[in-house]
Amino acid sequence: MDKFVIDQAEGLRRLLAREGSRVVAVTGGAGSPGRTTTVVNLAAALTAQGKDVLVIDECLGPRSVCALVGGVRGAGNFAAVVRGERTLDEAVGRHALGFGVLAASRDNRAQYTSAQLQKVISGPADIVLIDAQLDADGALSPLAMHAHDVLIVMRIGAQSITDAYACMKRLHFAHAIAQFRVLANHVANASDAQAAIENLAGVASRYLSVSLDSAGSVAADQHMAQALRLARCIVDAFPSTAAARDFRHVAAELPHWPMRPAVSACSPATARANALFGAKDEEHEAAGHAPVDDPDGAPQAGVQPHATHATNAAHSTLAANADSFVAAVTGVHPAPNATSASAPAHVGWRTDTPAQRTSPQHV
Repeated sequence: MDKFVIDQAEGLRRLLAREGSRVVAVTGGAGSPGRTTTVVNLAAALTAQGKDVLVIDECLGPRSVCALVGGVRGAGNFAAVVRGERTLDEAVGRHALGFGVLAASRDNRAQYTSAQLQKVISGPADIVLIDAQLDADGALSPLAMHAHDVLIVMRIGAQSITDAYACMKRLHFAHAIAQFRVLANHVANASDAQAAIENLAGVASRYLSVSLDSAGSVAADQHMAQALRLARCIVDAFPSTAAARDFRHVAAELPHWPMRPAVSACSPATARANALFGAKDEEHEAAGHAPVDDPDGAPQAGVQPHATHATNAAHSTLAANADSFVAAVTGVHPAPNATSASAPAHVGWRTDTPAQRTSPQHV
């Protein structure tokens, strides 16, 4: 009863304030943290709870939202909506479960202004979920910059945690984003996942002046693979499983997250200043720590022997920093005699690890 009253009160506030849709950009680090399956299952769970949901699919291809749910007819009318040739209701494809899907390729997004893109997300939907495709610099598309929340999906492992941190760092410096939400996916133990998120929040706060809020966790479930083979989401195909219950729980909480300004509302000057500061800081880190060896460990042509020794020392420092970072987040420390060769896979990854900053960030 209390939940029903809260939902009605929230609906009345939105009606009076004319807030429009809540827009959530869902993304994650490199690899396969489960971003697209998260979007589809949240859409299904939110729709089952009575919400009008629109999914915008930016990541077209064999693992896109449309491909994951077996294809949705009429989902490719993005350009017609922006040009005003069709209404949003006419353009979106409807999944059998009731949520709408609209495919938005990179070429489609690039040729329109922010005001034109606003038409896509200012429709009647209660919630818009964007399966966000980041560019080569780790930045959101102009469409995804209309999001009120950026949800980072990650798994609880050395590589995925490092990737998630790097993803947040790039987004922070690209758009001056000061708050993220983190969803731990495919977890074996919910308490361990929550502890990892809390530790990651501490690292992000210390080194980036960024705050992280937990969006919860989703249990590892063997039925997820079977649902994917059936081109269905686990919330619909196997509703009694642990993962389905977790997705429904996250979906129930999502409408009640505090409403934040859209990413695009950040001052462009602030974003540019942060990006410039981040670039200089990364140049400093690269000068002091980044290895100049190629990925296979062979020195580059023209590097003198004494430079090679310095490079090896720098590589060891980088590996140690990476180990310290993962240890700080997961609470798992490497063995005393472990070498960089036996370190986790994230050690060889090109994105930097946290480094103490000498001046406060403006966010």
